[in-house]
Amino acid sequence: MAGAVIEKNLFLADETATEALGRALAMAVKTRGSRGATMYLRGNLGMGKTTFSRGVMRGMGHEGAVKSPTYTIVEPYEHLQPMVYHFDLYRLGDPEELEYLGIRDYFGSASLCLIEWAERGAGILPAPDIEVELTPEETGRRAVLRSLTPLGKELLEDLRASAPVGN
Repeated sequence: MAGAVIEKNLFLADETATEALGRALAMAVKTRGSRGATMYLRGNLGMGKTTFSRGVMRGMGHEGAVKSPTYTIVEPYEHLQPMVYHFDLYRLGDPEELEYLGIRDYFGSASLCLIEWAERGAGILPAPDIEVELTPEETGRRAVLRSLTPLGKELLEDLRASAPVGN
């Protein structure tokens, strides 16, 4: 959508910085009330996608453990507002498998969906509001956040205003 794409590019020195970025983005979501969003988390194994997700959950108010849903495919956090669903599609054999899981029920205006390995759900998943791409850089990570919808743009603008979490 024209005018919706903005990009935020950050160096994350360590796991703490990666989690802090997730917390900051959660705060941007919370300022929007119970309105949800869809985020694709991209990066190779070990790049910090689950660490980022842990930061989001903590920023949303979750105090318990945050585990990778590699084997369960989705980990629900329905006690949060908005409800958060953390997906890991790494083990998905075919995108059609998502239909059997009732995937469409998770996406709505009152849920925040974080999706690792979203490319494995191509053709079934809704388009993301934000893409978060994590790549190695020196001893840390480079995070590139891109808005792909007007909502994504609003969230990244809120993130810019509230959180200097890197360079």
